[in-house]
Amino acid sequence: MRARWGARATEGVLLASLAGAMLTLPSRAQAEILYARDGTFDSQTVIELARNLSRAHFSPPKSPLPESLAHLDYDQYRDIRFRPADAIWARQGLPFRLQLLHRGWLFTEPVEIALVSRGLAHHIAYRPELFTTGSLMTAMLPAEDIGFSGLRILFPINRPATFDEVAVLQGASYFRAVGRGQVYGLSARGLALKTADPAGEEFPIFRAFWVEEPKRTSSALVMHGLLDSPSTTGAFRFTIRPGSVTIIEVEAVLFPRSDLDRVGLATGTSMFLFGPDDRVRVDDFRSEVHDSDGLLMINGQGEHLWRPLANPVELQVSAFQDHSPRGFGLIQRDRNIADYQDLEAHYERRPSLWVEPAGDWGDGAVILTEIPSDSEIHDNIVAFWRPKTPIPAGQEFRCSYRLIWGEGPSTQYARARILATRVGRADVRAPTPVRRFIVDYSRVPGQMDTSPPEATVTTSVGEAKDVVVANNPITGGYRLSFVWNPKQAKLVELRAQLHFKNGGSAETWVYRWTKP
Repeated sequence: MRARWGARATEGVLLASLAGAMLTLPSRAQAEILYARDGTFDSQTVIELARNLSRAHFSPPKSPLPESLAHLDYDQYRDIRFRPADAIWARQGLPFRLQLLHRGWLFTEPVEIALVSRGLAHHIAYRPELFTTGSLMTAMLPAEDIGFSGLRILFPINRPATFDEVAVLQGASYFRAVGRGQVYGLSARGLALKTADPAGEEFPIFRAFWVEEPKRTSSALVMHGLLDSPSTTGAFRFTIRPGSVTIIEVEAVLFPRSDLDRVGLATGTSMFLFGPDDRVRVDDFRSEVHDSDGLLMINGQGEHLWRPLANPVELQVSAFQDHSPRGFGLIQRDRNIADYQDLEAHYERRPSLWVEPAGDWGDGAVILTEIPSDSEIHDNIVAFWRPKTPIPAGQEFRCSYRLIWGEGPSTQYARARILATRVGRADVRAPTPVRRFIVDYSRVPGQMDTSPPEATVTTSVGEAKDVVVANNPITGGYRLSFVWNPKQAKLVELRAQLHFKNGGSAETWVYRWTKP
Protein backbone atom coordinates (compact mmCIF):
# COMPACT_ATOMS: atom_id res chain seq x y z
CA MET A 1 0.00 0.00 0.00
CA ARG A 2 1.38 3.40 -0.93
CA ALA A 3 2.05 5.98 1.74
CA ARG A 4 -0.56 8.67 2.18
CA TRP A 5 1.52 11.74 3.09
CA GLY A 6 -0.20 14.52 4.94
CA ALA A 7 -2.54 12.29 6.92
CA ARG A 8 -2.48 13.25 10.59
CA ALA A 9 -2.28 10.60 13.28
CA THR A 10 -4.08 11.01 16.55
CA GLU A 11 -1.64 13.07 18.55
CA GLY A 12 -2.08 11.26 21.84
CA VAL A 13 -1.44 7.81 20.37
CA LEU A 14 1.54 8.97 18.35
CA LEU A 15 3.31 10.79 21.15
CA ALA A 16 2.79 7.88 23.50
CA SER A 17 4.73 5.59 21.21
CA LEU A 18 7.37 7.95 19.86
CA ALA A 19 10.13 9.87 21.57
CA GLY A 20 8.03 12.48 23.34
CA ALA A 21 6.80 16.00 22.73
CA MET A 22 10.21 17.60 23.30
CA LEU A 23 11.57 15.97 20.14
CA THR A 24 8.58 15.90 17.87
CA LEU A 25 6.71 19.14 18.36
CA PRO A 26 8.68 22.23 17.30
CA SER A 27 8.01 25.45 19.16
CA ARG A 28 9.28 27.66 16.35
CA ALA A 29 8.70 28.07 12.64
CA GLN A 30 9.26 24.77 10.88
CA ALA A 31 11.19 24.43 7.63
CA GLU A 32 9.62 22.80 4.62
CA ILE A 33 9.65 19.02 5.02
CA LEU A 34 10.14 17.29 1.69
CA TYR A 35 10.43 13.61 2.56
CA ALA A 36 10.31 12.52 6.21
CA ARG A 37 6.84 13.91 6.80
CA ASP A 38 4.10 12.92 9.20
CA GLY A 39 1.92 10.22 7.70
CA THR A 40 1.41 6.54 7.15
CA PHE A 41 4.45 4.38 6.54
CA ASP A 42 5.01 0.87 5.21
CA SER A 43 7.67 -1.20 3.44
CA GLN A 44 7.01 0.58 0.13
CA THR A 45 7.05 4.17 1.34
CA VAL A 46 10.73 4.97 0.72
CA ILE A 47 10.80 2.88 -2.47
CA GLU A 48 7.93 4.93 -3.89
CA LEU A 49 9.63 8.16 -2.83
CA ALA A 50 12.86 7.10 -4.57
CA ARG A 51 11.01 5.99 -7.70
CA ASN A 52 9.12 9.29 -7.96
CA LEU A 53 12.21 11.35 -7.18
CA SER A 54 14.14 9.62 -10.00
CA ARG A 55 11.63 10.93 -12.55
CA ALA A 56 12.67 14.52 -11.83
CA HIS A 57 16.02 16.19 -12.46
CA PHE A 58 18.40 16.19 -9.53
CA SER A 59 18.06 19.26 -7.33
CA PRO A 60 20.64 19.86 -4.57
CA PRO A 61 19.33 20.45 -1.04
CA LYS A 62 18.03 24.01 -0.70
CA SER A 63 18.66 24.65 2.95
CA PRO A 64 21.86 26.67 3.31
CA LEU A 65 23.54 26.81 6.67
CA PRO A 66 22.83 29.88 8.79
CA GLU A 67 25.75 32.28 8.88
CA SER A 68 26.52 31.32 12.48
CA LEU A 69 27.30 27.74 11.36
CA ALA A 70 28.80 28.33 7.94
CA HIS A 71 32.44 28.69 8.99
CA LEU A 72 32.89 26.40 11.99
CA ASP A 73 36.21 24.64 12.38
CA TYR A 74 36.63 21.09 13.66
CA ASP A 75 36.96 22.00 17.34
CA GLN A 76 33.99 24.39 17.29
CA TYR A 77 31.80 21.78 15.64
CA ARG A 78 32.78 19.12 18.20
CA ASP A 79 31.76 21.62 20.89
CA ILE A 80 28.10 21.15 19.88
CA ARG A 81 26.77 18.10 21.70
CA PHE A 82 23.41 16.39 21.84
CA ARG A 83 21.91 16.22 25.34
CA PRO A 84 22.10 12.54 26.43
CA ALA A 85 19.00 12.92 28.60
CA ASP A 86 17.00 13.79 25.48
CA ALA A 87 18.11 10.73 23.52
CA ILE A 88 15.19 9.15 21.70
CA TRP A 89 13.65 6.29 23.73
CA ALA A 90 15.85 7.11 26.77
CA ARG A 91 12.77 7.51 28.97
CA GLN A 92 10.96 4.46 27.60
CA GLY A 93 13.37 1.74 28.62
CA LEU A 94 13.85 0.46 25.09
CA PRO A 95 17.03 -1.46 24.12
CA PHE A 96 18.19 1.20 21.62
CA ARG A 97 18.68 4.95 21.83
CA LEU A 98 19.20 7.59 19.15
CA GLN A 99 21.09 10.85 19.27
CA LEU A 100 20.77 13.46 16.55
CA LEU A 101 23.76 15.18 14.96
CA HIS A 102 24.04 18.91 14.34
CA ARG A 103 24.85 20.50 11.00
CA GLY A 104 28.13 22.36 10.53
CA TRP A 105 31.83 22.02 9.61
CA LEU A 106 31.99 19.31 6.87
CA PHE A 107 28.39 18.25 7.42
CA THR A 108 26.47 21.01 5.70
CA GLU A 109 23.66 19.10 3.97
CA PRO A 110 20.33 18.78 5.78
CA VAL A 111 19.03 15.33 6.64
CA GLU A 112 15.38 14.86 7.56
CA ILE A 113 14.62 12.28 10.24
CA ALA A 114 11.36 10.62 11.22
CA LEU A 115 10.37 7.99 13.75
CA VAL A 116 8.03 5.16 12.78
CA SER A 117 5.65 3.41 15.13
CA ARG A 118 2.49 1.39 14.43
CA GLY A 119 2.54 2.24 10.77
CA LEU A 120 2.89 5.99 11.33
CA ALA A 121 5.85 8.25 10.60
CA HIS A 122 6.42 11.42 12.57
CA HIS A 123 8.95 14.09 11.61
CA ILE A 124 11.55 15.13 14.22
CA ALA A 125 12.05 18.88 14.13
CA TYR A 126 15.36 20.50 15.00
CA ARG A 127 15.37 22.57 18.20
CA PRO A 128 18.45 24.26 19.70
CA GLU A 129 17.44 23.07 23.19
CA LEU A 130 18.41 19.54 22.16
CA PHE A 131 22.09 20.56 22.11
CA THR A 132 24.65 22.05 24.46
CA THR A 133 27.68 24.13 23.52
CA GLY A 134 31.01 24.66 25.24
CA SER A 135 33.46 27.53 25.42
CA LEU A 136 34.76 27.07 21.86
CA MET A 137 31.36 27.35 20.21
CA THR A 138 30.49 30.97 20.93
CA ALA A 139 27.90 31.52 18.17
CA MET A 140 24.21 31.14 18.90
CA LEU A 141 22.51 28.02 17.58
CA PRO A 142 19.73 28.79 15.08
CA ALA A 143 16.15 28.84 16.28
CA GLU A 144 14.51 27.63 13.07
CA ASP A 145 14.18 24.01 11.99
CA ILE A 146 17.37 23.48 9.95
CA GLY A 147 17.25 19.69 10.09
CA PHE A 148 20.13 17.50 11.19
CA SER A 149 23.30 16.08 9.62
CA GLY A 150 22.68 12.49 10.67
CA LEU A 151 22.24 10.32 13.73
CA ARG A 152 24.07 7.94 16.02
CA ILE A 153 22.76 4.67 17.43
CA LEU A 154 23.45 3.49 20.99
CA PHE A 155 23.15 -0.03 22.40
CA PRO A 156 24.79 -1.76 25.43
CA ILE A 157 27.33 -4.00 23.65
CA ASN A 158 30.13 -3.78 26.24
CA ARG A 159 28.34 -3.50 29.60
CA PRO A 160 24.66 -4.30 30.28
CA ALA A 161 23.79 -0.92 31.81
CA THR A 162 25.87 1.31 29.53
CA PHE A 163 24.59 2.53 26.18
CA ASP A 164 27.57 2.53 23.83
CA GLU A 165 27.69 4.19 20.44
CA VAL A 166 27.54 1.32 17.94
CA ALA A 167 26.83 3.10 14.63
CA VAL A 168 26.69 6.56 13.11
CA LEU A 169 25.20 7.67 9.79
CA GLN A 170 26.51 11.08 8.75
CA GLY A 171 27.92 12.76 5.66
CA ALA A 172 26.84 11.99 2.06
CA SER A 173 26.04 8.24 2.15
CA TYR A 174 28.71 7.30 4.71
CA PHE A 175 28.11 5.25 7.85
CA ARG A 176 30.26 3.42 10.41
CA ALA A 177 29.79 0.76 13.06
CA VAL A 178 31.79 -1.16 15.68
CA GLY A 179 31.64 -4.50 17.42
CA ARG A 180 32.29 -5.17 21.10
CA GLY A 181 35.51 -3.59 22.37
CA GLN A 182 36.23 -1.75 19.13
CA VAL A 183 36.64 1.91 18.19
CA TYR A 184 35.59 3.62 14.97
CA GLY A 185 37.79 3.16 11.94
CA LEU A 186 36.78 2.55 8.35
CA SER A 187 33.40 3.54 6.85
CA ALA A 188 30.84 2.00 4.53
CA ARG A 189 28.90 3.90 1.87
CA GLY A 190 25.43 3.49 0.51
CA LEU A 191 26.83 3.86 -3.00
CA ALA A 192 30.06 4.84 -4.78
CA LEU A 193 29.86 6.53 -8.18
CA LYS A 194 32.72 7.41 -10.54
CA THR A 195 35.45 6.64 -8.01
CA ALA A 196 38.88 7.62 -9.39
CA ASP A 197 37.23 9.14 -12.45
CA PRO A 198 39.41 11.94 -13.92
CA ALA A 199 36.29 14.09 -14.23
CA GLY A 200 35.63 13.78 -10.50
CA GLU A 201 33.74 11.50 -8.15
CA GLU A 202 30.00 11.77 -7.54
CA PHE A 203 28.88 11.51 -3.92
CA PRO A 204 25.25 10.43 -3.40
CA ILE A 205 23.60 11.72 -0.24
CA PHE A 206 21.04 10.33 2.17
CA ARG A 207 18.34 12.96 2.23
CA ALA A 208 16.18 11.37 4.91
CA PHE A 209 16.05 8.54 7.44
CA TRP A 210 13.07 6.76 8.97
CA VAL A 211 13.80 4.78 12.15
CA GLU A 212 11.37 2.11 13.34
CA GLU A 213 10.68 1.98 17.06
CA PRO A 214 12.05 -1.30 18.47
CA LYS A 215 10.21 -3.57 20.85
CA ARG A 216 11.46 -3.96 24.41
CA THR A 217 12.88 -7.38 23.53
CA SER A 218 14.42 -6.31 20.20
CA SER A 219 18.07 -7.07 19.46
CA ALA A 220 17.88 -5.35 16.05
CA LEU A 221 17.00 -1.86 14.85
CA VAL A 222 15.41 -1.25 11.44
CA MET A 223 15.80 2.01 9.60
CA HIS A 224 15.25 3.27 6.05
CA GLY A 225 17.18 5.80 3.98
CA LEU A 226 16.36 7.83 0.87
CA LEU A 227 19.42 8.30 -1.36
CA ASP A 228 19.76 10.93 -4.10
CA SER A 229 22.41 12.06 -6.59
CA PRO A 230 22.57 13.43 -10.13
CA SER A 231 22.85 9.87 -11.50
CA THR A 232 20.44 7.89 -9.34
CA THR A 233 18.06 7.70 -6.44
CA GLY A 234 17.75 4.79 -4.05
CA ALA A 235 15.77 3.29 -1.19
CA PHE A 236 17.76 1.51 1.52
CA ARG A 237 16.58 -0.69 4.37
CA PHE A 238 19.10 -1.31 7.16
CA THR A 239 18.69 -3.97 9.85
CA ILE A 240 21.32 -3.28 12.51
CA ARG A 241 22.26 -6.09 14.93
CA PRO A 242 24.88 -4.95 17.48
CA GLY A 243 26.98 -7.44 19.43
CA SER A 244 30.44 -8.99 19.65
CA VAL A 245 30.33 -8.32 15.92
CA THR A 246 27.83 -5.81 14.58
CA ILE A 247 25.91 -6.92 11.51
CA ILE A 248 24.09 -4.53 9.19
CA GLU A 249 21.82 -6.19 6.65
CA VAL A 250 21.33 -3.94 3.63
CA GLU A 251 18.53 -4.09 1.09
CA ALA A 252 18.93 -1.49 -1.65
CA VAL A 253 16.71 -0.52 -4.58
CA LEU A 254 18.22 1.89 -7.12
CA PHE A 255 16.40 3.98 -9.74
CA PRO A 256 19.11 5.32 -12.09
CA ARG A 257 18.55 8.65 -13.85
CA SER A 258 21.45 7.79 -16.19
CA ASP A 259 23.40 4.64 -17.01
CA LEU A 260 25.54 3.60 -14.05
CA ASP A 261 28.71 2.29 -15.69
CA ARG A 262 31.09 3.27 -12.88
CA VAL A 263 29.08 2.17 -9.88
CA GLY A 264 30.38 0.68 -6.62
CA LEU A 265 28.15 -1.56 -4.53
CA ALA A 266 28.80 -2.51 -0.88
CA THR A 267 31.56 0.09 -0.65
CA GLY A 268 34.16 0.26 2.11
CA THR A 269 36.38 3.32 2.58
CA SER A 270 39.48 3.11 4.77
CA MET A 271 42.92 4.57 5.53
CA PHE A 272 46.35 3.07 4.92
CA LEU A 273 49.36 5.31 5.51
CA PHE A 274 52.18 2.80 5.93
CA GLY A 275 52.99 -0.69 7.17
CA PRO A 276 55.98 -3.05 7.37
CA ASP A 277 56.05 -3.45 3.58
CA ASP A 278 55.83 0.28 2.77
CA ARG A 279 58.35 2.39 4.71
CA VAL A 280 60.48 3.91 1.94
CA ARG A 281 59.03 7.40 2.46
CA VAL A 282 58.22 7.04 6.17
CA ASP A 283 59.59 9.22 8.97
CA ASP A 284 57.44 8.27 11.96
CA PHE A 285 58.03 6.80 15.43
CA ARG A 286 55.28 4.24 14.80
CA SER A 287 55.81 0.98 12.89
CA GLU A 288 52.38 0.95 11.27
CA VAL A 289 49.51 3.40 10.73
CA HIS A 290 46.32 2.12 9.12
CA ASP A 291 42.64 1.37 9.67
CA SER A 292 42.93 -1.67 7.39
CA ASP A 293 46.00 -3.61 6.25
CA GLY A 294 44.59 -5.84 3.53
CA LEU A 295 41.79 -6.65 1.11
CA LEU A 296 40.47 -10.20 1.61
CA MET A 297 38.39 -11.86 -1.09
CA ILE A 298 36.68 -15.24 -1.28
CA ASN A 299 35.84 -15.59 -4.94
CA GLY A 300 33.12 -17.65 -6.59
CA GLN A 301 35.49 -20.63 -6.93
CA GLY A 302 36.22 -20.61 -3.20
CA GLU A 303 39.78 -19.27 -3.48
CA HIS A 304 40.84 -16.99 -0.63
CA LEU A 305 42.92 -14.04 -1.85
CA TRP A 306 44.84 -11.63 0.40
CA ARG A 307 46.06 -8.37 -1.10
CA PRO A 308 48.17 -6.16 1.23
CA LEU A 309 47.20 -2.51 0.96
CA ALA A 310 49.58 0.21 -0.23
CA ASN A 311 49.98 3.96 -0.11
CA PRO A 312 51.25 4.46 -3.66
CA VAL A 313 53.18 7.32 -5.21
CA GLU A 314 50.50 7.58 -7.92
CA LEU A 315 46.83 6.65 -7.95
CA GLN A 316 46.34 2.98 -8.72
CA VAL A 317 43.24 0.89 -9.37
CA SER A 318 43.14 -2.93 -9.25
CA ALA A 319 40.28 -5.07 -10.58
CA PHE A 320 39.76 -8.67 -9.43
CA GLN A 321 37.39 -10.30 -11.92
CA ASP A 322 34.91 -12.75 -10.46
CA HIS A 323 31.54 -14.46 -10.80
CA SER A 324 29.18 -14.54 -7.83
CA PRO A 325 31.71 -13.65 -5.10
CA ARG A 326 31.26 -15.27 -1.70
CA GLY A 327 32.64 -12.31 0.19
CA PHE A 328 35.19 -9.51 0.30
CA GLY A 329 36.27 -6.81 2.67
CA LEU A 330 38.86 -4.42 4.05
CA ILE A 331 40.47 -6.19 6.99
CA GLN A 332 42.45 -4.96 9.99
CA ARG A 333 44.38 -8.15 10.73
CA ASP A 334 47.21 -6.91 12.96
CA ARG A 335 45.75 -6.70 16.50
CA ASN A 336 48.99 -6.17 18.42
CA ILE A 337 49.26 -2.72 20.01
CA ALA A 338 53.05 -3.08 20.09
CA ASP A 339 53.07 -3.00 16.29
CA TYR A 340 51.39 0.43 16.27
CA GLN A 341 52.78 2.12 19.40
CA ASP A 342 49.87 4.57 19.34
CA LEU A 343 48.22 5.01 22.73
CA GLU A 344 45.57 7.41 21.42
CA ALA A 345 44.42 6.14 18.02
CA HIS A 346 44.33 2.44 19.02
CA TYR A 347 44.56 1.12 15.48
CA GLU A 348 44.66 -2.41 16.90
CA ARG A 349 41.00 -1.96 17.91
CA ARG A 350 39.70 -0.74 14.54
CA PRO A 351 37.04 -2.99 12.98
CA SER A 352 37.30 -4.93 9.77
CA LEU A 353 34.40 -4.66 7.32
CA TRP A 354 33.38 -7.92 5.65
CA VAL A 355 30.76 -8.02 2.87
CA GLU A 356 28.62 -11.13 2.30
CA PRO A 357 26.48 -10.88 -0.86
CA ALA A 358 22.92 -12.19 -0.73
CA GLY A 359 22.00 -14.15 -3.85
CA ASP A 360 23.96 -14.46 -7.09
CA TRP A 361 25.72 -11.22 -8.01
CA GLY A 362 26.78 -12.59 -11.39
CA ASP A 363 29.81 -11.31 -13.31
CA GLY A 364 31.79 -8.32 -12.18
CA ALA A 365 34.88 -7.38 -10.23
CA VAL A 366 36.05 -6.32 -6.81
CA ILE A 367 37.63 -2.92 -7.43
CA LEU A 368 40.39 -1.65 -5.14
CA THR A 369 41.43 2.00 -5.38
CA GLU A 370 44.56 3.19 -3.56
CA ILE A 371 45.13 6.95 -3.42
CA PRO A 372 48.43 8.62 -2.46
CA SER A 373 48.22 10.21 0.99
CA ASP A 374 50.58 12.00 3.35
CA SER A 375 48.30 12.05 6.40
CA GLU A 376 46.32 9.58 8.47
CA ILE A 377 43.33 11.94 8.54
CA HIS A 378 42.53 11.08 4.92
CA ASP A 379 40.67 7.96 3.80
CA ASN A 380 42.68 6.84 0.76
CA ILE A 381 41.45 3.26 0.26
CA VAL A 382 38.18 2.33 -1.47
CA ALA A 383 36.91 -1.19 -2.24
CA PHE A 384 33.59 -2.24 -3.77
CA TRP A 385 31.84 -4.59 -6.19
CA ARG A 386 31.22 -3.39 -9.74
CA PRO A 387 28.81 -5.39 -11.94
CA LYS A 388 30.18 -6.25 -15.38
CA THR A 389 27.08 -4.88 -17.11
CA PRO A 390 26.22 -1.21 -16.45
CA ILE A 391 22.91 -0.55 -14.68
CA PRO A 392 20.73 1.14 -17.33
CA ALA A 393 18.82 4.36 -16.76
CA GLY A 394 15.16 3.91 -15.95
CA GLN A 395 15.56 0.30 -14.81
CA GLU A 396 14.99 -0.71 -11.19
CA PHE A 397 18.00 -2.47 -9.67
CA ARG A 398 17.95 -4.46 -6.42
CA CYS A 399 20.90 -5.59 -4.32
CA SER A 400 21.17 -7.17 -0.85
CA TYR A 401 24.16 -7.97 1.34
CA ARG A 402 25.42 -8.19 4.93
CA LEU A 403 28.06 -5.92 6.40
CA ILE A 404 29.95 -7.52 9.29
CA TRP A 405 31.89 -5.15 11.53
CA GLY A 406 34.33 -7.29 13.50
CA GLU A 407 37.50 -9.15 12.58
CA GLY A 408 36.63 -10.77 9.25
CA PRO A 409 34.45 -13.50 7.73
CA SER A 410 31.74 -14.91 9.96
CA THR A 411 32.28 -18.53 8.86
CA GLN A 412 34.89 -20.92 10.27
CA TYR A 413 38.22 -20.11 8.69
CA ALA A 414 40.05 -23.45 8.33
CA ARG A 415 43.15 -22.28 6.47
CA ALA A 416 46.45 -20.53 7.10
CA ARG A 417 46.05 -16.75 7.20
CA ILE A 418 48.57 -14.22 5.99
CA LEU A 419 49.68 -12.27 9.06
CA ALA A 420 52.17 -9.78 7.63
CA THR A 421 54.11 -8.81 4.53
CA ARG A 422 57.56 -7.24 4.79
CA VAL A 423 59.72 -5.90 1.97
CA GLY A 424 63.29 -4.60 1.96
CA ARG A 425 66.44 -4.42 -0.10
CA ALA A 426 68.12 -7.81 -0.42
CA ASP A 427 71.59 -6.93 -1.67
CA VAL A 428 73.09 -3.45 -1.32
CA ARG A 429 75.89 -4.40 -3.77
CA ALA A 430 73.51 -5.18 -6.63
CA PRO A 431 73.38 -2.57 -9.46
CA THR A 432 69.57 -2.62 -9.25
CA PRO A 433 67.52 -2.68 -6.02
CA VAL A 434 66.96 -6.41 -5.53
CA ARG A 435 64.06 -6.88 -3.13
CA ARG A 436 63.51 -9.46 -0.41
CA PHE A 437 59.94 -10.38 0.45
CA ILE A 438 58.87 -11.93 3.75
CA VAL A 439 55.31 -13.24 4.11
CA ASP A 440 54.23 -14.63 7.48
CA TYR A 441 51.35 -17.12 7.74
CA SER A 442 49.48 -18.61 10.66
CA ARG A 443 49.31 -22.37 11.01
CA VAL A 444 46.33 -24.20 9.53
CA PRO A 445 43.81 -24.64 12.39
CA GLY A 446 43.76 -28.23 13.64
CA GLN A 447 46.72 -29.30 11.53
CA MET A 448 48.95 -31.83 13.28
CA ASP A 449 51.75 -31.99 10.68
CA THR A 450 54.43 -29.47 11.68
CA SER A 451 56.53 -29.74 8.53
CA PRO A 452 56.44 -26.53 6.47
CA PRO A 453 54.66 -26.53 3.10
CA GLU A 454 56.22 -25.77 -0.26
CA ALA A 455 55.55 -22.54 -2.13
CA THR A 456 55.09 -21.33 -5.68
CA VAL A 457 55.87 -17.68 -6.44
CA THR A 458 55.00 -16.16 -9.80
CA THR A 459 55.70 -12.65 -11.06
CA SER A 460 54.61 -10.69 -14.11
CA VAL A 461 58.13 -9.32 -14.59
CA GLY A 462 61.48 -10.73 -13.53
CA GLU A 463 62.17 -13.93 -11.67
CA ALA A 464 61.69 -14.93 -8.04
CA LYS A 465 64.50 -17.01 -6.57
CA ASP A 466 65.65 -18.40 -3.24
CA VAL A 467 62.05 -19.35 -2.39
CA VAL A 468 62.01 -20.84 1.12
CA VAL A 469 59.22 -21.75 3.55
CA ALA A 470 60.23 -22.37 7.18
CA ASN A 471 58.50 -22.78 10.49
CA ASN A 472 58.19 -19.50 12.39
CA PRO A 473 58.83 -20.18 16.09
CA ILE A 474 57.57 -16.73 17.09
CA THR A 475 54.11 -16.98 15.53
CA GLY A 476 53.80 -20.76 15.46
CA GLY A 477 53.07 -20.54 11.74
CA TYR A 478 55.19 -20.35 8.61
CA ARG A 479 57.47 -17.80 6.98
CA LEU A 480 57.83 -17.55 3.22
CA SER A 481 60.84 -15.65 1.91
CA PHE A 482 62.10 -15.02 -1.60
CA VAL A 483 64.30 -12.62 -3.54
CA TRP A 484 63.14 -10.77 -6.63
CA ASN A 485 64.81 -8.30 -8.98
CA PRO A 486 62.49 -5.65 -10.48
CA LYS A 487 65.21 -4.55 -12.97
CA GLN A 488 63.68 -1.60 -14.88
CA ALA A 489 60.04 -2.41 -14.11
CA LYS A 490 57.83 0.25 -12.57
CA LEU A 491 54.81 -1.94 -11.80
CA VAL A 492 54.78 -5.69 -11.16
CA GLU A 493 52.15 -8.18 -10.01
CA LEU A 494 53.32 -11.01 -7.74
CA ARG A 495 51.49 -14.09 -6.47
CA ALA A 496 52.39 -16.78 -3.92
CA GLN A 497 50.67 -20.04 -3.01
CA LEU A 498 51.49 -22.62 -0.35
CA HIS A 499 51.18 -26.37 -1.06
CA PHE A 500 50.61 -28.77 1.84
CA LYS A 501 51.35 -32.47 1.61
CA ASN A 502 48.39 -33.33 3.84
CA GLY A 503 45.83 -31.28 1.88
CA GLY A 504 45.82 -28.18 4.08
CA SER A 505 45.19 -24.81 2.49
CA ALA A 506 46.28 -21.20 2.85
CA GLU A 507 45.28 -17.82 1.54
CA THR A 508 46.72 -16.87 -1.83
CA TRP A 509 49.03 -13.87 -1.53
CA VAL A 510 48.69 -11.28 -4.31
CA TYR A 511 50.81 -8.14 -4.35
CA ARG A 512 51.34 -5.12 -6.57
CA TRP A 513 54.83 -3.67 -6.41
CA THR A 514 55.34 -0.17 -7.73
CA LYS A 515 58.63 1.66 -8.03
CA PRO A 516 58.95 4.17 -5.16
